[in-house]
Amino acid sequence: MARRLLVAALAFAMAFLAVMASAAAESPSWQHVPVPAQVRPQAGLNEAVAFGPDRAWAVGTDAVGREAPGFPLMLRWNGTAWQRQSLPGAEWQGELLSIAATSPTAIWAVGRDSAGGARLLRRDGDAWRESRPPRGVVLTKAVAGSGETWLIGSRDGAQVLLRWDGRGWRDVPVPPGWVYGLHILAADDVWAAGDTTSGAAVSHWDGKAWQQTIVQGFPRSAVSSVLAVSPTEVWAGGTEGFVGGPPGRPIPPLLVRFDGHQWNRVSVPTNFGSISSLTPTTSGALGWVAVARSQKWGPPGSYPPLVPGPDFLAWNGQSFTEYSEPTVAGEGESWVLRLAPVPGTATVWSVGRADGPQGTFAPRILRFG
Repeated sequence: MARRLLVAALAFAMAFLAVMASAAAESPSWQHVPVPAQVRPQAGLNEAVAFGPDRAWAVGTDAVGREAPGFPLMLRWNGTAWQRQSLPGAEWQGELLSIAATSPTAIWAVGRDSAGGARLLRRDGDAWRESRPPRGVVLTKAVAGSGETWLIGSRDGAQVLLRWDGRGWRDVPVPPGWVYGLHILAADDVWAAGDTTSGAAVSHWDGKAWQQTIVQGFPRSAVSSVLAVSPTEVWAGGTEGFVGGPPGRPIPPLLVRFDGHQWNRVSVPTNFGSISSLTPTTSGALGWVAVARSQKWGPPGSYPPLVPGPDFLAWNGQSFTEYSEPTVAGEGESWVLRLAPVPGTATVWSVGRADGPQGTFAPRILRFG
């Protein structure tokens, strides 16, 4: 009898361990995805956009050196691997900064050449082609949503916002301060993240005017990413900022949430870093928060005093789950983390650049799900 009980107990234990191992194996995590072999080590990615499990684009720069401006870099995901794409007519040196799309056949990418000139690329069929950028504008970002495409840039040192009307780019009034990110719900429903001399600011465009709110009054605070879930739920993320402190002191991240009446700060499980990207779930709710250069205070008396913090935070509606980016042989941590959700799925891409060997940097692509 004792022997039968022991055998039964061992069988139960083995089954339990097998179930736990299976659950652990199936537990989703962030995975490193290699870039094409043709991409040189001294490269970096700035932004990505996805349309489905077998179609995504990423932009950046390649072959950058201390004195070399590099070349525009365009990658495409085919469902199995990332492939480098040729850019007919793009015979210039420089960098692609941003990419946005309203559909797989209406994609825009903005960049800057080695002389500081604006570059604008458009894909409305099977190939990329150069498009004439708005006159006198230096472009920094393209943003799309709900059939709308807007550009962020500057003209003669002053910021400009431009909207595509189907035939050309038209200026849109700019809120006070500076805008770093947009979330477009409609032509008359746009949220902007940025800063002013008074601190981090979020502004709302109703088609006629901007209504701006200072969401954090600390000096040098700013928000660069904004996500509008509903009129009573809007998120914005960036850095808190402060005055003073020792040189090189890291700055705390800033995450704020609007409840329809006021903006409130939301605690995140890391002490320092910059919230570089917010991305929604398939339902439109906040899904992920990316924290670039995330750090925490280590145990009392530890040296160094700071330890790595979570790079990604998954929001379930009540709390955050922490995730770290995977270790990549021969490379360090990412400097930039930009998120791109895959529509209709729980998969999310993250692109950026990481510390490379001997003081260089390397392109970084990660995927969750």
